[in-house]
Amino acid sequence: MKINKWILGFLLVALCSCNKKQTLIKEQPEDVATPANMVWVPGNTFTQGAKTNDRLALEHEKPAHSVAVDGFFMDITEVTNASFKKFVGETHYVTTAERPIIWEEFKKTLPEETPKPADSLLQPGSLVFNDKVKNVTDYTDFRQWWKWVTGANWRHPEGKKSNIIGKDNYPVVHISFEDAEAYCKWAKRRLPTEAEWELAAMGNLKNSIYTWGNDKSKIDKEANTWQGNFPNYNSNQDGYAALAAVKSFAPNSLGIYDLSGNVWEFTQDYYNANYYQELFSKGETTRNPQGAAEAFNPNNQFEKERIIKGGSFLCNESYCSSFRISARMALAEGSSSNHAGFRTVADLKMLQRK
Repeated sequence: MKINKWILGFLLVALCSCNKKQTLIKEQPEDVATPANMVWVPGNTFTQGAKTNDRLALEHEKPAHSVAVDGFFMDITEVTNASFKKFVGETHYVTTAERPIIWEEFKKTLPEETPKPADSLLQPGSLVFNDKVKNVTDYTDFRQWWKWVTGANWRHPEGKKSNIIGKDNYPVVHISFEDAEAYCKWAKRRLPTEAEWELAAMGNLKNSIYTWGNDKSKIDKEANTWQGNFPNYNSNQDGYAALAAVKSFAPNSLGIYDLSGNVWEFTQDYYNANYYQELFSKGETTRNPQGAAEAFNPNNQFEKERIIKGGSFLCNESYCSSFRISARMALAEGSSSNHAGFRTVADLKMLQRK
């Protein structure tokens, strides 16, 4: 009888422990030092997704839903050429854009019966924005302003004849999801979840559309984006026609730079067109959402895609308007271009494992 009572007591204690909600981690623990070039993002409960007063919000930013995210550390800048160069120097890592293209593998990401292109086209390279394009009026075909450039990679952002000499403090680009993950493993960091990214971008503000607040007229002074008629004409009112060095614009309220514009940033979340609705349908706050269990995009069913955030130097209200906090885009895991990069985060569990 005593054994039965002991077992019952044990089960009751275990059940209570399981049902007890853990306290949201908001403040940085006093015994945890801030890693170099990072800043603490306080934990909070907030509404992720489209803001009710955002007239530019797209359908895949809806429905907005409640999430609670524990505090963590985030890089104050996007990963730079200098940092990536150090990683490559120590590991001899070869990025996706630098590797030979194997047709048998590549065709798995394409519709069946896609003919094999000429071998001259199946050469290592990446996507580069075509700044010579003019008179575009149809925005449904993005191939008009993107071109595949053989030899384009993180060392040669515009192609073989270009380089990054004197650009150590620029964000590294032509990075695939696999490349970003490899860097994170080396740096003992990880990519942020989409929810973590939005919390960091919001900073100390509440329900704001932009990283600086709700005043769109400030965008030219706050972020590196496109001014003029995209993609035909860029007036460069913000002082930059393309990439800008990190810290070229003021940080947000937490001291984090370029969460709006400059380069798109990878998150760890799969892009799944149904995921927001799934979270909303729960009718409760989701704690530390990790993204969908699998990728799903009805417009691209042949590739796994990840969510990228923040927009880039190509974002303009007439086209993507992705300089907003809730803006999101799908990017194939193996894709790279000269307007996509990443930054890393570290949570308390990661630092405690060291």
